Amino acid sequence: MKAKIHPEYKKTTITCSCGAAFEVGSTKDNLKVEICSNCHPFFTGKQKFVDSGGRVERFKRKYGIN
Repeated sequence: MKAKIHPEYKKTTITCSCGAAFEVGSTKDNLKVEICSNCHPFFTGKQKFVDSGGRVERFKRKYGIN
């Protein structure tokens, strides 16, 4: 390996919008994310629709899903 071409690997904190914080190793400092394993629907079992421009409502009306 060549010397001084690789980024510095250090401990950093990842903070989610739900308030959860994780300490991991990364080349970046203090990352912020929108969804983590504490609030993601796959891991929590709760279904949340992220509606963008009424797409979910339009789909429900089109296919008659209540």
